[in-house]
Amino acid sequence: MSFLADLKFNDEIFPSELIVSLFIMGIIAILSFVVYFKSKKVDPLEKPKGIMLLAEMYVSMMDNLICTNMGKQYRKIGGAVYGFLSMYLFICLIIGLLGVPSPITYLYVPLSLGLTTFLLIHITAAYYNRKNYFQRYVDPVWAFLPINLLSMWAPLLSITLRLFGNAIAGYVVLSLVYWAFDNIRIGLVSLAPAAVIVTPVLHVYFDIVSGFIQTMVYTLLSMALIRNEVPEDLSNQLDKEYETEVSKFNSMLNMEEK
Repeated sequence: MSFLADLKFNDEIFPSELIVSLFIMGIIAILSFVVYFKSKKVDPLEKPKGIMLLAEMYVSMMDNLICTNMGKQYRKIGGAVYGFLSMYLFICLIIGLLGVPSPITYLYVPLSLGLTTFLLIHITAAYYNRKNYFQRYVDPVWAFLPINLLSMWAPLLSITLRLFGNAIAGYVVLSLVYWAFDNIRIGLVSLAPAAVIVTPVLHVYFDIVSGFIQTMVYTLLSMALIRNEVPEDLSNQLDKEYETEVSKFNSMLNMEEK
């Protein structure tokens, strides 16, 4: 109890980036509940409006990405997973526009995103390959076991360092630009007024444009890595089974309408 009594909210225990990250997740959770309860009252035959229109556009976009890059059989679970991850990552990358630190500049946040993809890759591989899952580590011969075990961590490092490096690069560049405008003078003229013109353009690129690009790269790369763990013939079979189930479901709906 004495430890809890002495616990204080400071950057050493609760970094500001972590607090912002929790705030973003809370906002996404609230929006999800709002959309869920509003969807119960919406007439499916009417055109969606407002937040429901945005929600349907976002869900359709994620469904198309998943069907194209992973396969139709991932549409149900993939939409929920990547719908949240993509939205969370994009908001984290653009929230610097509000003057708060981006959670992606805190190494543990991109590491968590990389670890999520890493676990999804190996869970998918173990599920679809069963006993053959461990064969990859001894191919072509047992002597390659140490090398294969090291290469296993490549996706985790790649995704983590890509997100962290890009976020830090944008943060450093913008920090240097703000420092320059505040401290550099040409004769007696200060450069501070010019910051009003230059810095918004840089924020558009480093926060919005770069944030969108990094979100798409993470999403597409993660989907591709997971899709590669499913044997091609099995993936085609699963796609056909999914299409068959969808056609049966549509047929049942048509019969009920008649």
